[in-house]
Amino acid sequence: MGGIGSGRHWQFGADTTENYRSVDVRWLKRQGLLESGVSRRITWSSRGKVTGVISVQSEPGRVILDYRHRDRGGEWQPERYPVFLDTTPCHMGGERQWFLCPVRGCGRRVAILYGGAIFACRHCSRLAYPSQREKPGDDVVHMLEHA
Repeated sequence: MGGIGSGRHWQFGADTTENYRSVDVRWLKRQGLLESGVSRRITWSSRGKVTGVISVQSEPGRVILDYRHRDRGGEWQPERYPVFLDTTPCHMGGERQWFLCPVRGCGRRVAILYGGAIFACRHCSRLAYPSQREKPGDDVVHMLEHA
């Protein structure tokens, strides 16, 4: 049972998803941004200041992500690439849409992509959920702080 990388602390010391910009296919769907031909600019902000901008253009079966990024204060690099979509049927009817991770060799079906040089699934980005970084007993401390 278990082994290296198993359990809650599978990537202890890794960055967490909360530290990265993300694009959620469910949010795009609710906003009508998955309908073919729709294009919109999305911004992220913190404390009233814009911290990131991305353009999303919808085409049949995919969205095009268009943005700029820079690595550790280097030169800004433009990125523009497709992220293909997949659908699965829901039990009560209808269907659910998913991103297919654009990292070469991955193609994992995911709801959220996390930003970096390329928007990718959390596995390709080597990101843990914040709860996976908690140490045993952390939940007790949180409960006591809120009591």
